[in-house]
Amino acid sequence: MLRMTNLSKVYRTHMIETHALRGFEIEVREGEFVTVTGPSGSGKTSFLNIAGLLEEFTSGEYILDGVNVKGLDDNARSRLRNEKLGFIFQGFNLIPDLNLYDNVDVPLRYRGFNAAERKKRIEDALAKVGLASRMKHYPAELSGGQQQRVAIARALAGSPKLLLADEPTGNLDTQMARGVMELLEEINAAGTTILMVTHDPELAVRTTRNVHIIDGQVSDLVRRGPTLVDTKSATVTA
Repeated sequence: MLRMTNLSKVYRTHMIETHALRGFEIEVREGEFVTVTGPSGSGKTSFLNIAGLLEEFTSGEYILDGVNVKGLDDNARSRLRNEKLGFIFQGFNLIPDLNLYDNVDVPLRYRGFNAAERKKRIEDALAKVGLASRMKHYPAELSGGQQQRVAIARALAGSPKLLLADEPTGNLDTQMARGVMELLEEINAAGTTILMVTHDPELAVRTTRNVHIIDGQVSDLVRRGPTLVDTKSATVTA
C-alpha cells in the first residue's frame, strides 16, 4: 500500500539546512493499522505530509498503491490524493456554516460525483459513524467526539484505500477518544488501511504496529498482532 525507501526531506533557507527525514524506510501493507509515535520535532509531521502528497520529498522513493510518486506534477498528485487517500485532523476542520450533510458533501463535489452518488455516499458514511439522524445539525450542536466522527465520515465518503489520521483524538477527553478509536478499529476491520500519528501510548498499543520516529529516522517497528492481510493469507493457506 505504501513504501518509502531511503527517503529524505530537507528544508532549505539561504542560511541553513534542516533535515526533517533522512534515510527514512517504511512499508505499510494493505489492511494494516499502523500508529506513528515520536517526540516533537522528530519528523512525524513531515512524514505524514509526504505520505499524504501534501509535501514533496528531497530524495529517495515513495510508492503509493503501486504508483511511483516521484516526478508527478501537481495535477497528477491531486488526482492520486483524491482517489487513494482520506484525511482526519486533530482540529476536525468542519465548516461551521454548513450542516453535517453539506460538510461531508464538500470534497465529493470536488471529486465530480453526481448528486445521486453524493447523496448515497454521504448517507452511508454518516450511518457508519452513527450520525445518520443528525445530518441536518451544525457542528456547533455536536460534542467534540461527534464532530470528529463527522470528520471521519467526510474522509470515508470518498472510499479511500489509505486513511491518514493526525492526532485524531488530541482534542478529545478520554471517553470520547476511546469511542473514536473504536470506530477507527471498526473501519480498519472492514478493510481500510490506517496510518495514525499519536502521542497517546494507550492508542498505540491497540494497533497492528507502532512505528517510532526519532531524528527523522525509523527507530523501531513494534508488531502488535496479526494484520488483516495476515488473516486473509492464513485463510487462503488453510
